[in-house]
Amino acid sequence: MTDISILMPAPMPEPVIAALDARFTLHRLWEQPDADAFLAAHGTAIRGLAANTLAGPVGAALFDRLPALEIVANFGVGYDNIDAGAAAARGIVVTNTPGVLDAEVADLAIGLLLATIRRLPQADRYVRDGRWEDAPFPLSPTLRGRTVGILGLGAIGQQIARRLEGFDVAVAYHQRTRRDDVAYPYHDTPVALAQACDVLIAIVPGGAATRHLVDAEVLAALGPDGILVNVARGSVVDQPALIAALRDRTILAAGLDVYADEPHVPPELRAMENVVLLPHLGSASEHTRAAMGQLVVDNLLSWFGRGTALTPVPETA
Repeated sequence: MTDISILMPAPMPEPVIAALDARFTLHRLWEQPDADAFLAAHGTAIRGLAANTLAGPVGAALFDRLPALEIVANFGVGYDNIDAGAAAARGIVVTNTPGVLDAEVADLAIGLLLATIRRLPQADRYVRDGRWEDAPFPLSPTLRGRTVGILGLGAIGQQIARRLEGFDVAVAYHQRTRRDDVAYPYHDTPVALAQACDVLIAIVPGGAATRHLVDAEVLAALGPDGILVNVARGSVVDQPALIAALRDRTILAAGLDVYADEPHVPPELRAMENVVLLPHLGSASEHTRAAMGQLVVDNLLSWFGRGTALTPVPETA
């Protein structure tokens, strides 16, 4: 397969680069002194694209420069960085990396929830600053007696729900359609879910359909004892509305792993003591990133070896 040209617009983990280099002719676009000139000279030969969020938007403008493109293998389960509709219109298959990161993201969501509600980062700073010698750390809120609403009960959402069952808390959910295979209470709008719970965990896909799904109305419904945890995409939450809700104590606290304009986090959020901020760590373990990278490689190998993709996204399946 070494005669098949694969384009990688932005860096991926070294094992992915090495595996693709060994099996294909891999072009590292970020190493080119003039990316436009490279695409003009070599774009017609590119048959596969290995993409991630660092590559920026992947859509019609790029596809038009790659007329032989057959497959976009995305590093990540979310693929809102890719215009799957434009790909489908051109007969290009898009793949992602579902399954292999579900447990890791669910673990992180639970950890972020506990860190937020029990104020663990703040307590750590309290000890490091030597303040414990002067007075005990203030009492924290609790998870006891709460109802946790899950916004998006897909594969990851279900794993979060199963973990929450071990904490003896009530679980409810909202997504576009009710599931027949779970017993959790269903609410038909995000506002209705927020009204019924005092913890809201967002784990829906990004993209236009979910942009600002958590807005000022949802946050107001969550209430002054409410906690928001976002492990979905930054676009899912109206970030200015969230900042206002935290500042005005419309809600109690938030735990955030994702932001509207990563890696830029607004100074207002960084200054708040009722927020726990993580640098998009959802799947960021060595084990899980290796599994994600292998699935990128395996999708390309399967497509060019057997003509089928292992994990095509619904728009291009």
